[in-house]
Amino acid sequence: MPDSESRSALVELVLVRMREFIREPEAVFWTFVFPLLLAAGLGIAFRSRPPETVRVGVIASYSDIGLAEALRPSKGLIVERLPDDSTAMRALQAATVALVVVRDSTGGVEYRFDPSRPDARSARALVNDQLQRASGRNDPVTVRDAAVSARGSRYIDFLIPGLLAMNIMGSGIWSIAFSIVTARNKKLLKRLVATPMSRGQYLLSFLLSRLVFLVAEVVVLVGFGALVFGVPVRGSLVTLAVVCLLSALAFSAVGLLVSSRAKTVEAVSGLANLVMLPMWIFSGIFFSSSNFPTAFQPVIRALPLTATADALRATMLQGAPLTALGGELTVILIVLVGAFVVALRIFRWR
Repeated sequence: MPDSESRSALVELVLVRMREFIREPEAVFWTFVFPLLLAAGLGIAFRSRPPETVRVGVIASYSDIGLAEALRPSKGLIVERLPDDSTAMRALQAATVALVVVRDSTGGVEYRFDPSRPDARSARALVNDQLQRASGRNDPVTVRDAAVSARGSRYIDFLIPGLLAMNIMGSGIWSIAFSIVTARNKKLLKRLVATPMSRGQYLLSFLLSRLVFLVAEVVVLVGFGALVFGVPVRGSLVTLAVVCLLSALAFSAVGLLVSSRAKTVEAVSGLANLVMLPMWIFSGIFFSSSNFPTAFQPVIRALPLTATADALRATMLQGAPLTALGGELTVILIVLVGAFVVALRIFRWR
């Protein structure tokens, strides 16, 4: 009978946690709507586009020596004839051309451009390469360009698993931390001390209620990426579910730890930001974490958000099986067990 009552109490606590979440429009927005808006905006910004071209100017008085004709075969250049030096200078100042090409009195070529402009530097490289080829330069190695735009190699394919990892972390930490601190401020935790409920049951109810909304989070974001941008899911759905499940539990445990002693919303907000901000920066959500120095890599690899994002990308983009994610899952499990055990020991009702 006591076991039945214990299970009933846990079920009721889980249902309470779910009702609290649904009644908070802000939590629903940040969990479901915000990642979709972010994915749509970044996906459009970094959509597949044709190679960019730059506009360069050639002064007309020098056209008889064939500069314009020599540059026209380049697909990356739009060549515009300019009547004189003053017009060329105005075009540079107005940024209607990135570069002006002039033949000097010695027979050489002068490039007029602003080196602080990236497009001007690109134009200079393209123009110089084309003119050297037109002058008979022989390249010892034959090269060719091969544009790659396959599913899995695009920026949006890299981004969606990272956004999913970030969303799992944010909703796990924020929703649980604020719920507990709000209950502590309203003296609700103090009343629960008098009930037969144990501290473990109370904290476990947050973890279990989190799993209910996790399914919706994953389906919405992954489905959005697949339907709108064609983001692949090459790995097993079981593997994807295990990674998401363990990650959600780990970050929920971190949320319990952050809120175990905090007494005000301001305090828990500061602690949550202190925990999450380094992971937002270093864990490779919007760009690869390998861009950071080698000395930072051991610390970056130990972050749970890095492990989650890497495991999701390996599963979705590379089709990696669960056995290939040992390193990432180890980090996630250590955070899950460590944070929950510490939170259980230091948690205070008041």
